[in-house]
Amino acid sequence: MRKNRILAGVFALSLFCGCADNVPAEKTEEPEKYTNISVDAGFDTVFQLIEFGYDHDQMDSYFRTCTDMFRNCNDQFDIYNDYEGLYNLKTINDNAGIAPVKVSSDIIDMLREAKSFHEISGGAFDITIGSLLKVWHEYRDAGIELNAEGKNAPVPTDEELKEAAVYSGWDKVVINEEDSTVYITDPHVSLDVGGIAKGYAAEMIGRYMEDADVICTTVNAGRNIRTVGTKPDGSDWVIGIADPADGSSIYCTVTMKGSGSFVTSGDYERYYTGEDGKKYHHIIDPKTLKPADYYHSVSIITPDSSAADCLSTTLFTLSIEDGKKVLEEYTEKTGNSAEAVWIMDSDRTQNEEGHDSGDYHCVYTDGIRDLITFAR
Repeated sequence: MRKNRILAGVFALSLFCGCADNVPAEKTEEPEKYTNISVDAGFDTVFQLIEFGYDHDQMDSYFRTCTDMFRNCNDQFDIYNDYEGLYNLKTINDNAGIAPVKVSSDIIDMLREAKSFHEISGGAFDITIGSLLKVWHEYRDAGIELNAEGKNAPVPTDEELKEAAVYSGWDKVVINEEDSTVYITDPHVSLDVGGIAKGYAAEMIGRYMEDADVICTTVNAGRNIRTVGTKPDGSDWVIGIADPADGSSIYCTVTMKGSGSFVTSGDYERYYTGEDGKKYHHIIDPKTLKPADYYHSVSIITPDSSAADCLSTTLFTLSIEDGKKVLEEYTEKTGNSAEAVWIMDSDRTQNEEGHDSGDYHCVYTDGIRDLITFAR
């Protein structure tokens, strides 16, 4: 059941693509399209790689390498499981208040980027709130099981949430790049990188494929899309955003030129129904300590998939006005452009002009005004 829902999500946020340019002069035939999917490569999601090239064995080799990379990132960034011979995020959390942990350069780099987005977002993006997220994770897992039995489930009390939220802060995290170690000084503080890890993995794979002998590639890591190359006919990539009503059909599409990233955060996956009849999803607002309720989804278009993941999570917890300020800060700090699409209930418009269809209102940044098309 879980895998079917994930597969529906993958194809709802679909990417309608063709092959790309840069075809070698000696290659006069059309390149072939190779599509490979793995349901167990990591991050509890479907990993899909679409490649265009001329050598089937080579394309299969790239897919195997990319799934290995994705699985390796899953293992390194995992906060729930130990892996033999590997010091990962769980190792860091387990050694909080005890000792520094020597980790890979990937973990150091990812944590550095997460800290940078904490600053860019004014604290709205915070991977140090692991203690708070753990409370919600435990209630959500138990809630999903009870919902499957036809029962509504308990919700954490305000007291539980406030007590857990006390234990956070980058001042408790010591990153020693020279020694490649990470140390959490407070034994009650823990890291949770759910808002960046999958995007970081997709970006690593995208950069690897940029150096590969393929015509073009699309990486789809559970609503984290990374494109490599452009189409030979000059047309754009066309990416679908899921309809919040069911998470599987298409609400709108956005066109995107060449290589880049498109990431969506939504409230229609990883949720449970509480005893009060409300749905509680996994994107927690650090201010309210509860699931953010501004939107059903936020999508980000920017060159880097890791950044897009951070931004989609961040903007999901902010007003549109404050979200636009974060996008401006990101562009100023990095030099990369970033566009956003917000989909919300029609009575939650925040007085922002946009597209109305049925129960939903959609707002988007000016940069994609001519690039978005609505299904209804």
